[in-house]
Amino acid sequence: MHDILLINPNTSTDTTAMMVAIARAEAPPGFTIRGVSADHGEPMILTAPQLQAAAAGVVENGRRHGAHAHGIVISAFGDPGIEALREIANVPVVGICEASILEAAKDGRRFGIATVTPDLVEPIDAKVHALGVGAQYTGIRLTSGDPLALAADPARLLEALVEAVARCIEADRAEAVVIGGGPLGQAAKELERQFSVPVIAPIPAAMRLLLKRLGR
Repeated sequence: MHDILLINPNTSTDTTAMMVAIARAEAPPGFTIRGVSADHGEPMILTAPQLQAAAAGVVENGRRHGAHAHGIVISAFGDPGIEALREIANVPVVGICEASILEAAKDGRRFGIATVTPDLVEPIDAKVHALGVGAQYTGIRLTSGDPLALAADPARLLEALVEAVARCIEADRAEAVVIGGGPLGQAAKELERQFSVPVIAPIPAAMRLLLKRLGR
């Protein structure tokens, strides 16, 4: 049996359960998914300082819960703590931001990102360029409205993300669109079926990348 540890860098156990369910749907037979939430921090990461502050908890949860894991997923868009955790882990560590961006950019595709968090635009942009795919990047399209209120209302969240994805495709000419956020995971799965261009759900993308790195 292969054990995968999914680390949610925010404190919401409901969000962790949702993320684990999505990851399990991508796991082949013989794989188990364990989820762990941050012990302290925010129920939803909304700003660059919050993202940076979450890194220490990710590393601690990786150290505390990852001893018997065969792979680790960091399930916050921005991948807090990923480099530090890779330094101490002896198994593959992937982040949902890294994985979904790389998948969207595959084969030279132009890609955009649709998300709900305006205060994370700068670190997300930086991540794109750090991964070496900035030339293909069409930018971020944001939903309108308070991110926490949207996240608490699945119907409104889905409607707002539909509009943001459509702007990526129609105005920016994106050939693939990433849904930027771990707590947006369920909406991302639903959006996959609504557009003619690929809409990349970040948690499944992370699972696909991790399984590839595990040789599966």
